[in-house]
Amino acid sequence: MSSSFRHIVRIARTDIDGTMKLDKALSAIKGVGHRLSFILVKAAGLNPDQRAGFISDEDIGKLEEILKEPHKFGIPNWMVNRRKDMASGLDKHIVGADLDFQLKMDIDYLMKTKCWRGIRHGLGLKVRGQRTRCTGRKGRTVGVTRKRRG
Repeated sequence: MSSSFRHIVRIARTDIDGTMKLDKALSAIKGVGHRLSFILVKAAGLNPDQRAGFISDEDIGKLEEILKEPHKFGIPNWMVNRRKDMASGLDKHIVGADLDFQLKMDIDYLMKTKCWRGIRHGLGLKVRGQRTRCTGRKGRTVGVTRKRRG
């Protein structure tokens, strides 16, 4: 391998394996899936079969710029993970630790407004309508016990 090869590449505050192909390597970033990573590579004008360790610093900067504002580079709004943000009303794409923080803030908002989903989150129960009779148990609860006849 050449001297410009890097085993670890830092993109969007995430360490990426340099030996992987670029489109697969970008999907290691939290908030970026396989489809979006392929479109990111195409929008940046890079080869998806190229190894991630061979890309230059300028290409890394371009990929981060596309991740911050994907709509400016022709990526459709339905591909971003934060559409119609409650605070700003804009379509955004959030990656990494910001995604975890935003999810926590959304759950805290639901709990503060005391809506049904917020109450279920607060109680640690299933939120999306699943049954809880036999699954979703935590702790020592195993099943229903019968009274012993004496």
